[in-house]
Amino acid sequence: MRLRVAAGGPAALKVLAAAGAAAAPVRLVWGGPLERPLAPLSPPWAPALELDSGTVLFSPNAICQFFFLARGEEPTDLTNQWLEWEATELQPAASAALYAQLVHGRKGLEAVEALGKLLAHIEQNLSRRGTAYLAGDTKSVADVVVWGTLFPVLQDETSLPSELQVLRTWFQSMTLSEACRKAADSVLMPKALLEFKSYLQKQPSPCLAMERATSNEPEEEEGSEPALTEEEITAAVDAWARGVAALPKPWQPQKPVLPVEGMRNVLITSALPYVNNVPHLGNIIGCVLSADTFARYCRLRNWNTLYVCGTDEYGTATETKAVEEGLTPQEICNKYNAIHTDIYRWFDISFDYFGRTTTPYQTMIAQDIFQRLLARGFLLQDTVEQLQCEDCQRFLADRFVEGTCPFCSYEEARGDQCDKCGKLINAVELKNPQCKLCRGVPVVKPTQHLFLDLPKLEEQLEPWLEQSWATGDWTANARYITRSWIRDGLKPRCITRDLKWGTPVPLDGFRDKVFYVWFDAPIGYLSITANYTDQWERWWKNPQQVELYNFMAKDNVPFHSVIFPCSLLGADDNYTLVNHLIATEYLNYEDGKFSKSRGVGVFGDMAKDTGIPADIWRFYLLYLRPEGQDSAFSWSDLMLKNNSELLNNLGNFINRAGMFVCKFFGGTVPDMVLTPDDERLLARVTLELHQYHQLLEKVRIRDALRCILSISRHGNQYIQVNEPWKRIKGDEKDRQRAGTVTGVAVNMASMLAVMLQPYMPSVSLAIQGQLCIPPDCFVLSHNFTCTLPPGHRVGTVSPLFQKLEHDQIEALRKRFGGGQAKQTPPASVTLVAPGDPQLIQELTEEVAKQGNHVRQLKANKAEKAQVDTEVVKLLELKKQLALAEGKSPEVLAPTGKRKK
Repeated sequence: MRLRVAAGGPAALKVLAAAGAAAAPVRLVWGGPLERPLAPLSPPWAPALELDSGTVLFSPNAICQFFFLARGEEPTDLTNQWLEWEATELQPAASAALYAQLVHGRKGLEAVEALGKLLAHIEQNLSRRGTAYLAGDTKSVADVVVWGTLFPVLQDETSLPSELQVLRTWFQSMTLSEACRKAADSVLMPKALLEFKSYLQKQPSPCLAMERATSNEPEEEEGSEPALTEEEITAAVDAWARGVAALPKPWQPQKPVLPVEGMRNVLITSALPYVNNVPHLGNIIGCVLSADTFARYCRLRNWNTLYVCGTDEYGTATETKAVEEGLTPQEICNKYNAIHTDIYRWFDISFDYFGRTTTPYQTMIAQDIFQRLLARGFLLQDTVEQLQCEDCQRFLADRFVEGTCPFCSYEEARGDQCDKCGKLINAVELKNPQCKLCRGVPVVKPTQHLFLDLPKLEEQLEPWLEQSWATGDWTANARYITRSWIRDGLKPRCITRDLKWGTPVPLDGFRDKVFYVWFDAPIGYLSITANYTDQWERWWKNPQQVELYNFMAKDNVPFHSVIFPCSLLGADDNYTLVNHLIATEYLNYEDGKFSKSRGVGVFGDMAKDTGIPADIWRFYLLYLRPEGQDSAFSWSDLMLKNNSELLNNLGNFINRAGMFVCKFFGGTVPDMVLTPDDERLLARVTLELHQYHQLLEKVRIRDALRCILSISRHGNQYIQVNEPWKRIKGDEKDRQRAGTVTGVAVNMASMLAVMLQPYMPSVSLAIQGQLCIPPDCFVLSHNFTCTLPPGHRVGTVSPLFQKLEHDQIEALRKRFGGGQAKQTPPASVTLVAPGDPQLIQELTEEVAKQGNHVRQLKANKAEKAQVDTEVVKLLELKKQLALAEGKSPEVLAPTGKRKK
């Protein structure tokens, strides 16, 4: 192998370090800075690896991965996540920081300002995982790649913020390793750096237009705003002057909504929630609320939009819940479907239809897809070794088996998938399996099942995926989860189960079985649409006219990106396949997880009892939507965002704009004479509006919300600088200026009402009512136009938001912190098990977590009083677990070392 690198080029650093760390047998060829790269489109200084076969790799990250693969080190999903993050988030910011250092001469913390959030991300992950390296306890290609990107910027370690101690330790460890040290000495030579600096000085400054996406806080620095061009200002003034005539006419589809020739037809689904669970805030933001926000945006764009969802009602979980509550499965479905419907209605989710999977259409469509797969040879029959709990006298569904993952050794893997490494598992592959219902040890029994032949379908799946990725918007996590599945090789997947409650299998020899829920459930999208309209095939068998968006949390990705598409491709009936797969990370609650049984966290049926309006919940959940990494709900942060962003920023601006019209101009919008400052404001607001559209078209919902808040900040600053309350008392020129400022401000408020509608529909409607915004203006365009012209009369203006007080928030924090759960002993479960399986699972996790904490304290030789306190907590958790499992808690006692 021949590796060509250029001294001074930052990309050379990571490939040399990777070659050294992986002991790759490469022949180094040093290229000059002005040499033409081997690939026509490669940038100068780009390394290239020429393999013995003649193949040439040009991507630095691909070269690094090749070296480690050649040594036999397969990347884990976590490694791939880091590589994707480094390429999309870290590299652009590091390039900007290096440019600032070498070209602008910035030093220390000032130079790495653009890296602040990204460095904190590394610190947080290293701290949370407690590992020495990014993807585990041993160095991986991810460590080399991330270090190689950071080192040119951070080689002076004083640039590292002092509070990032874990990151500092990792960085020093990498820098001192032989491979990294030799790479740095070879590449970053003074003469070569001067040549690289000379090259950079001839290049434009790196643009971080999307930098806001990596931040949880909006930018407030005036100096960071891009300069306006004369063309942008002129275009903004022209659009303003055209007024309402420049807006498209709002379009209302006929009912039922059906695809329309020549229009953009958007079909939106959110992952079907399990009927037996009450959704918590994380479930709501991960699926229905995100999809609702995008659906509302699509409708404001006059796109022909259908949004469907419903409860997923078949499967073991429903059977078990029915036994717990002494109801039939259908009765439990009816009960919880109504609960889900009420919750989503309160959150103002704008489904075109919210249905369910226990319908004749579900049976008809699922069985038809099955028969088509069978006829085309895409189903296999095999004897399966399945776990049976002899105490519960039933075959155990995957979700009711728990054990150690055979791939990553995670001790709490489910019988279908490991939550840690993300790999799918057959339950019998688990080490040390346990029945989650009774904690007994299940036995393996043979049973006949049907399988979807995924390897045979792979040749259809891969080209479809490549096309969908090239033309659609898939989130980064959806792409790498899917890639890891394909990379590992597809295997036949069982689609039947030994259950009663489900869609029956229409094949002799299998009529006592039902379809596995993850074969059956996605078909619910089709059957729910069929219950909405008998012309459902115009949506679901029309890929030429329909764009399909799927919304879900990341754990549902493989079923929507591989298994369900394979089912539809194999059925060969012109089905509409997903174009845009939008997956979120997880939303946690304060410092832990949501737990209904233990009273931890806010669940959908509780939110309305807090006294906080639904739109405030919507705003906050969308503000911290976990788009790129996990985020956490925090009561303190909810109060802060409500009081600062909503009350003091957005609400303050809209209220002042409307009040000035009422107070100073008799409720009528005054005449406006624009000055150059006003025209620049129009252009600035127009740029924010364009950014809002660009982000939402890419389903960057959280980041687009920042644009709304940025516009209202511009508005508040505009009012504050021009002081219309003072100018109205001055001469004619001052009064005219007060009128112009008031008129422009109230038109900004009018536009914000429309932009806000996808996020806070009730607040948007309130603004529309207060300002008497004409219905024809309630449509989104790319231009900021004068929709409330001089002479327009506004209505009664009143505050939109109320302050959240500290005492109120503390009371809610305490109420939803889990304390109330201790007052009620866990209910026993008859017939199936003596305890709630969900409670047992959660308590088992807590016992394991606390046990590890105690062992760590002892290993670190902590003070005896501290250890004793934590042991008491552990015993209390074990006592709760014993009660939940139906055992006597009296047997629990501290276990010390036996005396010899």
